[in-house]
Amino acid sequence: MQVRRIVSNIDSADIEKADAFYGQFLGLDVLMDLGWIKTFGSNETMTVQISVASQGGSDTAVPDLSIEVDDLSVAFQRARELGIPVEYGPVTEPWGVRRFYVRDPFGKLVNILQHQ
Repeated sequence: MQVRRIVSNIDSADIEKADAFYGQFLGLDVLMDLGWIKTFGSNETMTVQISVASQGGSDTAVPDLSIEVDDLSVAFQRARELGIPVEYGPVTEPWGVRRFYVRDPFGKLVNILQHQ
């Protein structure tokens, strides 16, 4: 058996709130919208990973999602333009990533990162 895809599911009574964060902020496309579920994604080939952690590194909270971007400065500027509060960072971490934390509209802590 081989894992073909991993999907993160977030519980919400108002899925339209996802549009600004996952669509406008992160630039993901709507891949499926059935009214009761909306799936955002990209056609980029991505590595499948699941991390289990006791902390988020640098004594931060463990994020619910980690999303790697190609340009952290652009992501940070877009977060500011959209009024998304930054809870941590941006900071360059000792293990070679630059990152910041934000919360999505559903309260999930999201680690936005770029490998250096």
